[in-house]
Amino acid sequence: MVNINEKAPEFTEDAFVDGEIKKISLSDYKGKWVVLFFYPADFTFVCPTELGELADHYEEFKKLGAEIISVSTDTAFVHKAWHDNSETIKKIKFPMLADPARRVCRAYWTLIEDEGVSLRATYLIDPEGIIKAFEFHNNDIGRSVNELLRKLEAAIYVSKHKGEVCPMDWKPGEKTLKPGLDLVGKI
Repeated sequence: MVNINEKAPEFTEDAFVDGEIKKISLSDYKGKWVVLFFYPADFTFVCPTELGELADHYEEFKKLGAEIISVSTDTAFVHKAWHDNSETIKKIKFPMLADPARRVCRAYWTLIEDEGVSLRATYLIDPEGIIKAFEFHNNDIGRSVNELLRKLEAAIYVSKHKGEVCPMDWKPGEKTLKPGLDLVGKI
């Protein structure tokens, strides 16, 4: 099992990115935040709604110093075919990792073994390769790009402001907390 504040499992796999199939590794992104975005399969129903929203907000993630890598058990050739045939998927500029051998999905505990597809799961990995947050969803429940951005902003904030924590629904510019005995019972 992978855990918060532990090193994210390394991988090197094919990805469809910039109109090409390239090998990418998690270590290629050292120094950046990484949003590892697992989804069940190309040419499906909820997946393009999520990936399309990520594509629409990709520049916001990049401005925060983050890279998005989407991951499914499809091949890079299937990613290319989906990209070529879907107006929604054509918007994607981030790497679409191919995991047909299911190595990455197994390493991150997202694989549904008897179906051969991934659960919907999202990992936030810091610039040092440490897992700072993750969430899992049943495959019929789509995620929120706004909540993902909020969580990334909070993770970035607390990494730069040691000793502070972000309360529920915190957004940049709002008050944070400094844990201490003086707050006990007063929140």
